[in-house]
Amino acid sequence: MEQDKIRNVAIIAHVDHGKTTLVDELFKHSGMFRENERVAERMMDSGDLERERGITITAKNGSYEYKDFWINIIDTPGHADFGGQVERVLRMADGALLVVDAQEGPMPQTYFVLKKALENHLPVIVVINKIDKPAARCDWVVDQVFDLFVKLNAPDDVLDFPVVFASAKEGYALKEHTDSKVGDGDMHVVSQMIVDHIPAPVGSADASLQMQVGTIDYSPYLGRLGIGKVVNGHLSINQPVVVARRDGSIKPIRITKIYRFSCDEKIPTETATTGEIVAVAGMEDVTVGVTFTDPDDPHPLPLIDIDPPTISMNFIPNDSPFAGKEGKFVTSRHIEDRLKRETLADVALQYEPLTDAVGFRVSGRGELHLSILIEKMRREDYEMQVTRPQVILIEKDGETLEPYEELTVDVDEQYQGPVIEKLGKLRGQMEEMTTQNGMVRLKFKIPTRGLLGYRSEFMTDTKGMGMMSYVFAEYGPWAGEIKNRINGVLVVKEPCTSVAYALFNLQDRGKLFVGPGSPMYQGQILGEHCRATDLVVNPAKGKKLTNMRASGSDEAVVLTPPVEMTLEDCIAYINDDELVEVTPKSIRLRKKSGVRIRG
Repeated sequence: MEQDKIRNVAIIAHVDHGKTTLVDELFKHSGMFRENERVAERMMDSGDLERERGITITAKNGSYEYKDFWINIIDTPGHADFGGQVERVLRMADGALLVVDAQEGPMPQTYFVLKKALENHLPVIVVINKIDKPAARCDWVVDQVFDLFVKLNAPDDVLDFPVVFASAKEGYALKEHTDSKVGDGDMHVVSQMIVDHIPAPVGSADASLQMQVGTIDYSPYLGRLGIGKVVNGHLSINQPVVVARRDGSIKPIRITKIYRFSCDEKIPTETATTGEIVAVAGMEDVTVGVTFTDPDDPHPLPLIDIDPPTISMNFIPNDSPFAGKEGKFVTSRHIEDRLKRETLADVALQYEPLTDAVGFRVSGRGELHLSILIEKMRREDYEMQVTRPQVILIEKDGETLEPYEELTVDVDEQYQGPVIEKLGKLRGQMEEMTTQNGMVRLKFKIPTRGLLGYRSEFMTDTKGMGMMSYVFAEYGPWAGEIKNRINGVLVVKEPCTSVAYALFNLQDRGKLFVGPGSPMYQGQILGEHCRATDLVVNPAKGKKLTNMRASGSDEAVVLTPPVEMTLEDCIAYINDDELVEVTPKSIRLRKKSGVRIRG
């Protein structure tokens, strides 16, 4: 493949601004599918969790032909918790498509991904997406994006960025948003913009081989595959190479398979030349950041710098009375092996053994980052317990510093009062407030601790209509004590099976998380108490039976449906003296063993 006919482009954006849908449309309009071929939505979101949640969790690679050019697309996650994926895959790109919602404009993660693209000196094409929205304000969004470039000190040549207007959902793109759509429209405007404004990859095919692994894939037949861009030299099957690992050591290997990308599929190939993005098999323990290079003249590329984690949780073996009943992998050794495998592919994740107990301290970018890992593990038959998330503090010049987030909130005017009040109690400092068409956008700087568990409360306060997003800002001074949960809990007195009559009588004491017929153990959390203290209860207490009862004299037991708690809800809900028990079939809340109930 000719080097000057290759274009390597990363698609970056805030979460839910339409990156993956845009990639779908680029593939569909490339002519690489038959007219009668059924094409799945969000092709690049291949994981079960990605399809269920509608978000991209891991970066994906795909390619398509346009005229006589070969365009490699790297679809990146939009959520701040998976920013580590964005940082490393930008090394493979020679330019970026920055996708921005035509109504919302730049959001916190837009700032983060654009900052990373500019740090890598990538030319940027701005795609204003979702222009079919009734509330779209294209000119305002372009001005906001320009201001963001200026805020990030972008060089003058980058400030003159090209802009294309699109509706990925409807499958068309325009040079000007005032242009009328011709026929069914198409995405050729975007492809032509990529060819015209993104440079071909640099590098020499005659130089020593250099290919740095940016992402990891897995094949059931070949094991782990390293995906990266051939920066210099060329690759071929059975070629002897050495791998420069993250610890500085060198390991000789032989390339067994090379795959090129076509749409969202991998196509076997014999060779790969400078500038191509390929997947390579041949090293069982390949990790992100290693460099494949020439054994006779090795030249490792610099390691990828990753922002440090800000949140940690303890993963400990399950020691509840129900331990081992539902999971297959239950020991600390099982948990450690799984965490080790995860850190090979996710360099933003770290773990270390606990010094005062059995288990591991796992650190990541945020609650979602860690909860996705827990969800993946429970679907793979792992069973464990996790503690409340804790922010990672650092000491600098004798002062304790904690992580702060830049929070953006969009709410209806009528709900702004409760939101501002709650965020103020959580040590949030409002920095900006704008109002337009009855909607208010609030920008806060808030300690990460303040946001732990706040999302569900925010959705309640805004009747489910508010939007909040945040991105790591900086480490700042300790903000003092923050109380996230005021209410106590209802704790089970002894092992039993819950009955409807007992739960009916407990409804007045608070919210229930469990329905009738559920097996329970001592110390398990049944629900939330209506007061600040914990209350020990018996959910199996039945009605006293006598022989002086008429058949129609009893009142019917009417139970309010229990509150359904997701894994994220449970993690955000618990206090320091509580645990979340996670198994393939159940998620339970419990008090730590030996904890005295506060009453």
